[in-house]
Amino acid sequence: MSHDIPAPMLAKAVSAIPDPAKHPGGLIFEPKWDGFRVLVSWDGESVELGSRGAKPLTPYFPELVEALARILPGPCLIDGEIVIAVGPEGSQRLSWDTLSQRIHPAASRIAKLSTETPAMLIAFDLLSVGDESLMDLPFRERRARLEELLQDAPHPVHLTRTTEDPELAQRWLEQFEGAGLDGVVAKPADQPYAPNKRTMLKVKHARTADVVAVGYRVHKSGRGVGSLLVGLHDASGTLHNVGGVSAFSDKRRRELIDELEPLVERGESGEILRREGERSRFSASKDVSFVPLRPERVLEVRYDQLEGDPSRFARFRHTVQFERWRPDRDPASCRFDQLEVPAKYDLADVISSF
Repeated sequence: MSHDIPAPMLAKAVSAIPDPAKHPGGLIFEPKWDGFRVLVSWDGESVELGSRGAKPLTPYFPELVEALARILPGPCLIDGEIVIAVGPEGSQRLSWDTLSQRIHPAASRIAKLSTETPAMLIAFDLLSVGDESLMDLPFRERRARLEELLQDAPHPVHLTRTTEDPELAQRWLEQFEGAGLDGVVAKPADQPYAPNKRTMLKVKHARTADVVAVGYRVHKSGRGVGSLLVGLHDASGTLHNVGGVSAFSDKRRRELIDELEPLVERGESGEILRREGERSRFSASKDVSFVPLRPERVLEVRYDQLEGDPSRFARFRHTVQFERWRPDRDPASCRFDQLEVPAKYDLADVISSF
């Protein structure tokens, strides 16, 4: 049976927990889960996991497809997030790296991972029940219907917690990062579901770090710097690539080529050396070569999340934002130990009953 799945409602970034008093109808806050956004459609015969992109998620999570068909009480359309928890009981956290391994072409690999690291669904909105569309209802009513639908649902289906208290939402922002969560989302309580519209507000963590410029990739247009690669030193002094800076204007991209020219590593005959960057399943067909730079220039960047353990090695989870050059900093002083490590928080305490 075919599934008619709308585009998900989106969120725009804000710098702090918003004041509900400034929003007619108030706000409902939720933890921001760091996983794959999904619209789950169950029509009574089959489950489809729709993603924000063109590629459906259904083939990659067979254990969820089986569980949802068994658990959901009737045909419905649920908005939520697919996540995977790792770690021992009592100190679990979300793992983006483990989750991203599921996007794999081999069905045998997916089947193996679905047993070793099974996924969960975190539900946070309800768009339809049976033949009844709920999309025009206020979020407060959709949430009440979602609670009614999933009140007895067992693992791996979980209902996200909510609050209307901005002070509690602020504590969630600070504490839940230790369990691998991404921030806090604020939803207008009286608004209908708005596919592909940035009606919600999201607050994510923002920090700065001083990093070393280690190379750049040429922009896809062939003109200027597309992204600037940056690195940090570990305790032994080894320099590791930890991410990239992009989102430069056309003018700035061309300027950077000239600014970085004195640092470009060249061969004996003066030719520019190009190196092959790291490949992943997401970049198998892409040009990941880059122009290496002598690691002599420091810049300050703004970032939100890390992957890995900063005490040993970590990478920036997303593309970072350029803040300013730091000519006052010694490149050797740009080390992992400057990165803020959130206090650990058990994922089970985030998932526990609403």
